[in-house]
Amino acid sequence: MQYADMRAKIAAGDGFIAALDQSGGSTPKALAGYGIEAGAWSSDEEMFGLIHAMRARIIRSAAFTGEKVIGAILFERTMDGDVDGTPVPEALIAKGVVPFIKIDKGLEDEANGVQLMKPMPTLDALLERSKALGVFGTKERSVINSANREGIAAVVAQQFEIGRQVLSHGMMPIIEPEVNIKSETRAECDTILLEETLKHLDTLAEGEEVMLKLSLPVVPGTFDPLVAHPRVLRVVALSGGYKRPEACVELAKNNGIIASFSRALLEDLRAQMSDAEFDASLGAAIDEIHRGSTVKTA
Repeated sequence: MQYADMRAKIAAGDGFIAALDQSGGSTPKALAGYGIEAGAWSSDEEMFGLIHAMRARIIRSAAFTGEKVIGAILFERTMDGDVDGTPVPEALIAKGVVPFIKIDKGLEDEANGVQLMKPMPTLDALLERSKALGVFGTKERSVINSANREGIAAVVAQQFEIGRQVLSHGMMPIIEPEVNIKSETRAECDTILLEETLKHLDTLAEGEEVMLKLSLPVVPGTFDPLVAHPRVLRVVALSGGYKRPEACVELAKNNGIIASFSRALLEDLRAQMSDAEFDASLGAAIDEIHRGSTVKTA
């Protein structure tokens, strides 16, 4: 797939985006969920080797194809790895799955009710390398914990600043200002986030477009103006801590929004499964998330 082919698939593809991008801090929890406890490794390299083996098993699975999984977000180490000798982005493209790369380096301490992204001084080099490997786009995450307009405005401004840097490399940014689903002011966060995001979308030039990755809103349909915006290629949703059944029910209430789930996709997979059991479990998860992405109840 060339860039235009990948853009077309993401714009109109009948499916969802898998998030396979757990990084250093979240890897032990992801491995524990997969049935591998902390004592199974003695170094970071061994830990990352184990999570890569899990991801390679997912990508290799007969259940994981571009028919229902239209894209996949990768951790940098995963992008640099291989599946049975084939570079991971190439292996995904061969299955009809569009590759993205997680580029943020974690979060700053909370201020004004939000957590901005840490500086990314080597971002240009990462973008050049990623594009050379055939990666279509990026994903960058901030967190909103309370309805503080100054904080939310700062999150959105930073996200669009990084998004423009990504666009300058001819890649597609997924802007992810995550609203904490445990926030006591979550509905107000959704409203302010919508307003601030629309302001920045309206500053994009003709021909420029971004993607958005958002927490599922308290009020279904809140983000309809973003789905319809001419500068938005696609709106995707994170599961945000919901278990898969609940996440899919909430997702189905929002027209035009597809999933980009991580934990909700992987929650039933275990290292101890046979290949047949693994493929069946992964296939069931993919089917359920695909339904929530494509069969709407709104």
